[in-house]
Amino acid sequence: MQKLQELLGRVRPADLSLGQAAQAHLDDLTKPRGSLGRLEEIAMKYVLATDCTKPLLKKKKICCFAADHGVAIEGVSAYPPEVTPQMVYNMLGGGAAINVLTRHAGIDLDVVDMGVNHEFPDIPGLVKKKVRPGSSNMASGPAMSEGDTLQALLTGAELAAEAHGAGYHLLGTGEMGIANTTPATALYSVLLDLPVETITGRGTGIDDRRLEHKKTIIRRSIAVNAQRCTTPFSILAALGGYEIAAITGFILGAAACRVPVVADGFISSAGAVAAVRLCPAAGDYIFFSHLSNEPGHRVVMEKLSARPILDLDLRLGEGTGAALSMQIIEAAVKVYNEMATFSSAGVSEKSGTLPS
Repeated sequence: MQKLQELLGRVRPADLSLGQAAQAHLDDLTKPRGSLGRLEEIAMKYVLATDCTKPLLKKKKICCFAADHGVAIEGVSAYPPEVTPQMVYNMLGGGAAINVLTRHAGIDLDVVDMGVNHEFPDIPGLVKKKVRPGSSNMASGPAMSEGDTLQALLTGAELAAEAHGAGYHLLGTGEMGIANTTPATALYSVLLDLPVETITGRGTGIDDRRLEHKKTIIRRSIAVNAQRCTTPFSILAALGGYEIAAITGFILGAAACRVPVVADGFISSAGAVAAVRLCPAAGDYIFFSHLSNEPGHRVVMEKLSARPILDLDLRLGEGTGAALSMQIIEAAVKVYNEMATFSSAGVSEKSGTLPS
């Protein structure tokens, strides 16, 4: 656990002293003050996160973390577990939605095997970091041991640090794992003290009967692991998954390097919540990409007082929302860096007086 504490110690809150200069620059751009709305807010957050009044944003990467879940045996998903490796192969072949969106936006993509119940050959674009071939069934005990959770988390942090070292300016998270809305919901319920009834959604499209069953399994999982759930880390171990733990570490690792990171949707946001519970300062580096169509995501965002960048009724995962919102962030930074200012362009500012 010493390595975790060292990682957390490297995450520093954003330097708010830059805010005054950044706001003055935004106000001096050739436009009415505040007229670019949330683009200005996004640019400000990026400036503060990077600790730079002339920030770079050229290289972008999404890591899509994949893992299987033991709780899938409880029938909480409309799809069987073998879909996880099938979708990983689809991503590696370039045929998934995330491939289309990252190609369109000029975003590099890595698919990271954190715990898929399948042995993949060496394939370009696949990063092999498997901890175990799937988590245990959290409805009958902890999903992961604390040692395995730490390994997954630190792996995510290492990947973020490697990306920073390779010159990436903006990182994003994605995930693939059949049944992973179930552990994500359990994590939200315990980490944020939210009722299972109001935050459990249909995931891959389950019917009413299976939705009620899913709620029962989540409640059972929380009850079975209640005595273990004493800290954010132990909660992540008991009720999470290998890809969620890796996302938590990826966010913490990015924050430690002062690299902004974009959390995708419902599952990625669970990793983000765990990261913030472990280290509140990590929140200064997180952009929530979109409001998921999963009903619980709105409740979670309201609980966090967070405002996602997009609201497109997405519920796919993979990093699709992150890929879309990274383009908005890039546009905001370009506006900040490239627009002319009133002082440089010789444009008159708004008059503060009425004609006599």
